[in-house]
Order: sequence, then C-alpha cells, then structure tokens
Amino acid sequence: MAQPSPVLDERARPTTDSRLRVVLLLDVQDGAQQRFLDAYEQMRYQVSAVPGHVMDQLCQSTEDPSRWLITSEWEAAEPFLSWLDSPEHREVVRPLSSCVRDTRSLRFTVFRETFGKRGVDSALPPRERSGSAHPVALGPGPDGITRHALTFAVKPGSEQTVAGILAGYASPAAKVDDTTRLVRTSLFMRGNQVVRSVEVIGDLVAALRHVAAQPEVRAVEEAINPYLEQARDLSDPLSARGFFLRAALPAVRHHARAKQPASAQEPSRYAFSYPARPGCGAATAEFLSRQDKAAVNDSGSPLVRSTVFQREDCVVRLVDLTVPPQTDPATALGITAPRAGAVLARLLRSAPELRDDAGRRAALAGWELTPITDRRSPQS
Repeated sequence: MAQPSPVLDERARPTTDSRLRVVLLLDVQDGAQQRFLDAYEQMRYQVSAVPGHVMDQLCQSTEDPSRWLITSEWEAAEPFLSWLDSPEHREVVRPLSSCVRDTRSLRFTVFRETFGKRGVDSALPPRERSGSAHPVALGPGPDGITRHALTFAVKPGSEQTVAGILAGYASPAAKVDDTTRLVRTSLFMRGNQVVRSVEVIGDLVAALRHVAAQPEVRAVEEAINPYLEQARDLSDPLSARGFFLRAALPAVRHHARAKQPASAQEPSRYAFSYPARPGCGAATAEFLSRQDKAAVNDSGSPLVRSTVFQREDCVVRLVDLTVPPQTDPATALGITAPRAGAVLARLLRSAPELRDDAGRRAALAGWELTPITDRRSPQS
C-alpha cells in the first residue's frame, strides 16, 4: 500500500495566530498526470469541508509539465495541524501520493497582503477577503449577457410588506445607452433575505447605476429603506457605494444549453440558497457548477440554464427548468452525478439526506427561495 506523501506528514510548530499558507511542490510521475488530476479533484472537495480551511489552488509549471504546485490557505496553523494528524487526512492523500515521484512542503504565515486598484475602487466586490475569497464577477456568457445579483436583509416581521413593495414596482427603461441594456430582473426572498438578480447586455456597472437612478426604482428603494436591517442612503455616494459593496453577489459560473428544441416547454425560473460550511462557499459554488455543466449538455435534462452566485459563504443558484423542482429534485438541487449528494452534504451545514428523493425534497423545502417577481425587458 502506498505511503502518504512525506510532504503532508511534516510537522510545524505554530508560532502565530495568523493565516497559514501551505505550499506543496510536486513532481508527478510520467504517465500519471490524469490520475493525479483525478485524485486532486476528489481530494479538494473533501479538504474544503475541513474546519479552518480557506482555499486551495493547483498550478502547473510553464517550463516543466511534470512539475505542479498546490497552495492551500488555513485560518491558522492549529486547524491545519489537527487535520494533518487525522486518519481522514491519510486516507484522502493516499491516491495523490501514489502519483508523485518527489514532493516538498513549505509553510508560511501571511505577513502582508496587497490588492489591486479594482479591489478598492470598483462598485463590484473587492478581492480583499476576510476568511474566504471574494470572487471576481463573471464576464458575459456566450449569449452576451452578464449576470449579477444583490442580497440584503430586512427587519424580521417586515417580510410580507417588503415583498409587496418589491412585487409592485414599475419596470425601468431597458435601454441604458447604445451598447448597454437591461434584459431581465428576478427577485426572490427567503425569510428576511432578499436576492435580486439582474441580466445585462453591455456594461454591468453602467446598468446598475442607470437602474438606481430611475425614478420608479428610487421610489421602491425609498419605500423599503425603513425596513432594512442596515440603514443606507442611496442619495449619498459613499453610503450607496458601501451598500453595493456589502450587497454584491457576483455570478461566478454560468451554463446554458446551446439550443433549446422548438417544441420544448418554456422553462420557469427558480432559485436556491445553499448553507455552506464556513470557508466552503467557493468549493460549494464550483461543485454545483460542475454538476450543472454536465446537466445542460444532456439533452434529456430539464435544466436549460444555471447561474451560480457566490460571495464568501453565501451561495445562491438560479436555474431555469422545464419541470417543477419537485418533479426532478436531483436536477433542481444540482446533484445528478453518482454520490453528488454525499459530496454536497459534506460542504454544507446541517444538510438533510440527499441520496434519495425524500431527502432531496426536504432540501428543496428548506433551500428554495420564494419568487417575488420575474420581469423580462420588452426588447429581450
């Protein structure tokens, strides 16, 4: 039986409470690259569910394709060392270890961190993070449409009032300028949390500013202001910028069927919120995306389009389905592959049993967002 990689068996005495970065240099055996990638693919989802894990990244040398680099980040040295000593660690790394000739491990605490200008000045969320990475917003998809979302909380007890206000607003003008226009706006709620998704052709930031400046939209925003958990003043540029930074929920993955048959049923839109474990938001979003990519390429699947939004541990998935979610709960939840339910459950907090339809329907009941309004632009 192959022994665990010596890289992963090293010990380090923690000397600080700072974040820990672990760097693994690997020399993959000739002919074992695909086995190595398959092993890493399995390992990374399991590691992402370990308490204290923040992120990891796999890189390949541009000069020697057999040389690989894995970097992982942890909240502190203690959770990393605790996991290193566990039987689960030895089992997880065994397939990876059998693919490499040589390894080397380096460990560092984070001393300083610098972010690009975009992270400070953009209306989109900064790449600076606290505990887990903020994803950079996804660009336009093959259809030329950029998707973005906002999420914010209202005061408990005001949910019905806010839903009524949001459902009754007048749609703003679709045209922003000669190159930018609104395509679709979808609003959902779960409890006291509001999720608003917008689809835009052209400049996303220009479209968001355009929408915020429309009288009909401003009237709705003013009407819900008294019910917000965190006060804002959209007439004040600094307050408005702070709100959009806090509320931003970027799209990090989008998949769509290349062509829908003319006889196919018009899909309906649904949204689901996934209770990711601390530090597992990015892994949850990536896992769901992989499932949806396979589903939209299956002509027999009811999934037509899927967009995964994620910021830190907030993960929202917007899907267009040709059947109600209860008819095909596995596809609705994004767990169609074998064992996908078991993998997803490890990434989430208090997930029900996801390996059968009864458990999946229970998850639907807990994770599905209530639709408030879904409006297409007349020009789309």
